[in-house]
Amino acid sequence: MPETNAPETYALTPDNPDSIVPKSVIREGWLLFILAAVQFTHIIDFVIMMPLGPQLMRVFAIGPKQFGLLVSAYTFAAATSGFISTFFIDKFDRKNALLALYVGFIIGTFCCAIAPNYQFLMLARVLAGAFGGVIGALVFSIIGDVVPEHRRGSATGKVMAAFSAASIIGIPVGLYLASLSSWHAPFFGLAGLSVLVLFIAIKFLPTMRGHLTNAVKTKPVQLVLDILTNRNLLWALTLMVVLTLAGFTVVPFISPYMVGNIGFAETELAFIYLCGGLASVVTSQLAGKLADKYGKQRMFIYTALFSIIPIILVTNMPRVPHYIALIITTSFFIGFGARFVPAVSLLTSSVEKRLRGSFMSFQSSVQQLASGLSAFISGLIIQKTPTGEILHFNTVGIIACIATVACMFIITRLKVVS
Repeated sequence: MPETNAPETYALTPDNPDSIVPKSVIREGWLLFILAAVQFTHIIDFVIMMPLGPQLMRVFAIGPKQFGLLVSAYTFAAATSGFISTFFIDKFDRKNALLALYVGFIIGTFCCAIAPNYQFLMLARVLAGAFGGVIGALVFSIIGDVVPEHRRGSATGKVMAAFSAASIIGIPVGLYLASLSSWHAPFFGLAGLSVLVLFIAIKFLPTMRGHLTNAVKTKPVQLVLDILTNRNLLWALTLMVVLTLAGFTVVPFISPYMVGNIGFAETELAFIYLCGGLASVVTSQLAGKLADKYGKQRMFIYTALFSIIPIILVTNMPRVPHYIALIITTSFFIGFGARFVPAVSLLTSSVEKRLRGSFMSFQSSVQQLASGLSAFISGLIIQKTPTGEILHFNTVGIIACIATVACMFIITRLKVVS
């Protein structure tokens, strides 16, 4: 029997293989809204560290290297938990797995809010990353399970618009709260919002067991071997590593660069993310629709080519008027988001359904590790003068451009299998 909160169920027909294991569903739009809300909160938790960089470096008297490590702590923890979850994530109802991870994420975020010093904050970031990193993989696994391939690009774009929404709403509000009180305030607000989203998800998300249909029991070691010996999946993993390098070498240090080199006040950083988010919330969804219409590989190549221009500009920007800086940073975030949509959409289609959850967790682990290494590498390259000026950001930009070009070759090797 369907749950009272679910308006329809999958029909039991031979044309619908998932019907072998009946499952309740809700309307696709409502499901995507809940997934986007979950994605919105855990993305804020990750990205809020970057605009808080100048304040955290000042409060804790740390340099770019220590700040880069603070950002990396989240991603390294997410990489570890993502790898571990590879072995069992596909054995559970998607709803139960998502809720359990989300509760752990909320606890980690609350610990960030009450952190009294750098060391405690580091441990809290590890806890938040251990749960938050797997959430993203599970969200896109659900999209891959319930949304047909011909609409998957559009669905991915809608959920990834949560990244833009985090920039439009979460980061400006977080920075405003931090300016009124302290850097603790954004984490308190985020923890409270996440509790609200948790209750909505508990009430309205349906059980999702379709991926268990005809599932083959596989030993953990064999599961990893299945992934690592599949050429298509290896190309998919390589794409995420290089694409992450192309973005997260630059992103963590945009705020310190804008403050130290361009002359932005810490309270003005919110405008960077507001403008970038407003633009990319539209362009990310557009990129998803165009990817469905014209092909995900072709759309990725176009958006990747475009993204190289703002990467060069933002990492070589001299002291310019604020409105010019905002145009450049907004272009950067447009390119950053638009190229991720067709890439992630193609990624979820490159793996067969029975392995999708495990692969996406494994992929998330690899991506988070690459993200942490990217921020750490940038922290080693970039230097900060006694006056607060950031040096060698242009070197990081060159690395990001080379990685972007490499991605355009890699994505042509991927094939859609499900």
